[in-house]
Amino acid sequence: MQKTTLSQASRIFSAVAALALLLLLAGCNLTITNLTPATVPQNPSQIYTITASFRPSSQTDPASIQPRIVIDGQAHEMTHSSLSADIWEFDFQLPAGRTTASYYFICDFAQKGSSSTQEANSELQHLNIATRYVLKPEANRAPVGARVSILGAGFSTSDLAYFDDTPTRTVFESPSSLSFFVPAVAPGRNYKLTVRGAGSALDAGTFRVDAVSFQVSPIALMLRSGETQDLTFTIAQPAPAGGMLIEVTTDMKESVIMPEVVVSPGATSVTVPVQGGKPGTGSLYFRSSAGEGTVAITVNAK
Repeated sequence: MQKTTLSQASRIFSAVAALALLLLLAGCNLTITNLTPATVPQNPSQIYTITASFRPSSQTDPASIQPRIVIDGQAHEMTHSSLSADIWEFDFQLPAGRTTASYYFICDFAQKGSSSTQEANSELQHLNIATRYVLKPEANRAPVGARVSILGAGFSTSDLAYFDDTPTRTVFESPSSLSFFVPAVAPGRNYKLTVRGAGSALDAGTFRVDAVSFQVSPIALMLRSGETQDLTFTIAQPAPAGGMLIEVTTDMKESVIMPEVVVSPGATSVTVPVQGGKPGTGSLYFRSSAGEGTVAITVNAK
């Protein structure tokens, strides 16, 4: 049996070390970084731009870099991005009915002064298309009662907007738009705004509730059954876009007939008719971020 001498072992180790160092340097000649988010919002054209950075080392000839993307088993040439010389991109049209794709990058390159090319590969990457998401709310602060829209996709009639764990009165406008009325919560602080429904919760950021107060006149109503009298609500500042809902309740539901109280956008007051129903005595209760108030009401028989 042939034995390896110490000098032979030393030469073998040196050769292996040199080879390992060469491979390490070759691997450092080009760095591939995927710049595409793992999840992107769905768009009507179903075309998604996949972007990556191919950054050469000082030993690599930048002109030799030829990146490709392999997606669905097919290789495609990538094009230079206007953002940077190191950034390349490819527009991929996702087939109808699909919401995911897997891909990886291949890049041919050569070292400076060399005519032979090398190849670098990235790890497998994944692209997910979000069909339900929040883009942004129309505003990130408003007073109690203000109507605010949320833009996004995948909304349904079961969705509700929440301030922390407080549900709001939410209006479904379309699969890409919801609106809510800021609930009567404590003003002067931020709340976590989420849209919940369809088995998921969508983060819509934070929302700050501002204080607002209003006056009501007259401070008491006395009606006969079937008789109508006006009630006016006045706020200090013009109502925001979307209007302002003033929450009104009563302890005599069968005695009072009145519409919803909404101050129109830009207006500072609204007048609503209050009609007497069954005879009774009680109050109308209204809430604002500045506190609560009442209007005494008496309904007499005809």
